[in-house]
Amino acid sequence: MDIQFEKVSFEYQPNTPFAQKALWDIDLSVKSGSYTAIVGHTGSGKSTILQHLNALVKPTEGRVLIGEREILPTTNNKNLKPIRKKVGIVFQFPEAQLFDETVEKDISFGPMNFGISAEEAAKIAREMLALVGLPEEILHKSPFDLSGGQMRRVAIAGVLAMQPEVLVLDEPTAGLDPQGRKEMMEMFKELHEKHGMTIVLVTHLMDDVTSFADKVYVLEKGRIVKSGVPSEVFQNVEWLNEKHIGVPQAAAFAKKLERAGVQLERLPMTTEELVNAFFENRGEHI
Repeated sequence: MDIQFEKVSFEYQPNTPFAQKALWDIDLSVKSGSYTAIVGHTGSGKSTILQHLNALVKPTEGRVLIGEREILPTTNNKNLKPIRKKVGIVFQFPEAQLFDETVEKDISFGPMNFGISAEEAAKIAREMLALVGLPEEILHKSPFDLSGGQMRRVAIAGVLAMQPEVLVLDEPTAGLDPQGRKEMMEMFKELHEKHGMTIVLVTHLMDDVTSFADKVYVLEKGRIVKSGVPSEVFQNVEWLNEKHIGVPQAAAFAKKLERAGVQLERLPMTTEELVNAFFENRGEHI
């Protein structure tokens, strides 16, 4: 399922003294099966775009196409429930949304809310638990007795239980240690590559963008200022610093090598690319 923004603008509390415009003329495309990243510093409009992806808010101007469904400023709010099933959003610290007495009940809640029987919902819960890498024996435990990383995986399993076509991730590794962050991102990579899930990643970690995304949109003050393949968008380190975006670690280290006299044809974006570029520069192969 594709999602398309066409000249989308959005204003909070329009026609009031508190009106605040958050987006201007956004053209953005999320293709089915893609891994799209949205980046920008605080206040750039990332969260507002995220809320448009499953019609939590409607555009003030323009339109959003979610599959075959057109969302306009005048769209009725009543029949948007099917969209929320197709586009699942994992908000920051999703474990804060856990509420039921057992892991099974928490994961089953969404499917049952859409009319799935308790028996089928329990089956889905077991499948989703395996999908996020957790053992079946925790199904009857309280989610609040689990570790922080396990709680987050249970919350994600609850979103996946709705069987969305698109998974939207809002800073999904916030608060995790480096190992936890790595495991979480590898899990999303597997969902994308092995299960064909479309991923939209909102993040401030550029290494995750260059390692996993195939397209990136850079936001500034509610406008898209650059978009494209991460390896192209992130070539200009000075521009990234000027926009307070953050620089992939491999690119930052490569710039230090250049200042030390090492000549590189283009900036590497990942550690593997950095190592290969360094040895190619020396005329060696690894």
